[in-house]
Amino acid sequence: MIRLAAVGDIHLGPDAHGHLRPALRHLSEHADVLLLAGDLTRHGTREEGRVVVSELAGVGVPIVAVLGNHDYHGDNQAELTLMLADVGVRVLEGDTAELEVGGQRLAVAGVKGFGGGFPGRCGTAFGEPEMKAFVRHSRDAADRLGDALGRADGDVVVALTHYAPVVDTLEGEPPEIFPFLGCYFLAEVIDAHRVSLAVHGHAHRGTEKGLTPGGIRVRNVAAPVLGSAYTVYCLGEPETDEDLACP
Repeated sequence: MIRLAAVGDIHLGPDAHGHLRPALRHLSEHADVLLLAGDLTRHGTREEGRVVVSELAGVGVPIVAVLGNHDYHGDNQAELTLMLADVGVRVLEGDTAELEVGGQRLAVAGVKGFGGGFPGRCGTAFGEPEMKAFVRHSRDAADRLGDALGRADGDVVVALTHYAPVVDTLEGEPPEIFPFLGCYFLAEVIDAHRVSLAVHGHAHRGTEKGLTPGGIRVRNVAAPVLGSAYTVYCLGEPETDEDLACP
């Protein structure tokens, strides 16, 4: 089995030195890989990025991440990506990370994603150029995820996003903001490929578990939803536990 630790929306700031590190001290005893589902910082500043790097450096397992909307706010996303790479964190945006774990190949395809909404309550590329650009950006993000999934070569394939691919895991959030929390375009491309699990964050007041229309398991790992520093899912053959609980 591959043990995936996952969390998103940790929102570390200048006052957060040492907040996450104690919880990660023994991570390698419980997990083989750590997935970060975006919003690692509060405002995407370099100072906050340095805090994130200090908390994640040397935790003892490979780390694969996507950035979130908060990480883009300061327009330092490229620099944050390089800072994280310096301590071995692979940040994905339309690409894949492939790892050997316990004799199996794990492929993680990642993209930040974007909003847009869900069937019956979604934006369309119609009307003003601003609206067309909004929907086009969401479609482009989903297409990048689809391309990455198409290239993913693994026994186990995971889709990692910040924005939600399904409405299930948004339950608990105000319905009025659903279109800004995710988009069904992401679920479409996930269902078009061989995916074992989709992981996202962003919806702080949402629900952990959901399914795509095609039956792919989705997990919202935003830290406020988990109520812990991370959670661990087990993937591989045989997968008999619908909850992905580790034995």
